[in-house]
Amino acid sequence: MDQGQQGDLNWRLSAHPITLLVFLTIRIGALLMYLFGLLFIKDFILVFILTLLLLSADFYYLKNIAGRRLVGLRWWNEVNTTSGDSHWVFESSDPNVRTIAATDKRFFWLSLYVTPALWVGLAILAIVRLVGVIWLSLIVIALILTITNTVAFSRCDKFSQASTFANRALGGGIVNNLAGGLLGRFFR
Repeated sequence: MDQGQQGDLNWRLSAHPITLLVFLTIRIGALLMYLFGLLFIKDFILVFILTLLLLSADFYYLKNIAGRRLVGLRWWNEVNTTSGDSHWVFESSDPNVRTIAATDKRFFWLSLYVTPALWVGLAILAIVRLVGVIWLSLIVIALILTITNTVAFSRCDKFSQASTFANRALGGGIVNNLAGGLLGRFFR
């Protein structure tokens, strides 16, 4: 029986299958909870709370656990207490120390971009069907959380690739400090 190759969309090929399954379960669970709630469950408050809990768990798990384990990326926001300015901080694992499995990478990025698109589709459907502003408010919350993670991880990946290129091309040192400073200013 063919087991598949690394990079195929088969969770069994993952380097971190439990992390991947929990990540996908929470993400798909939030979408399904909203859909089943809209179609079959008449108690809006229950659906709203359960969907919001799943969305919050997805945001936290993706940002703090799945991103780090599956693709070696992490981000957070820091606030300067004296000026009140906020800036994003990006961190990536060293490619020389840690190898990212192609399957994990494909699942992560595919899920990261498909989920907001599905929520946008549900928003359009909610507007067309005139299901009510209250249901649309839940979709807006979902879009804010999923798009925030998508944008942050996309920027984190770009930062990681730029840092890796600078380290490989010119050996780090001054170039690493210069590239880090320029990218830090760009993403503020």
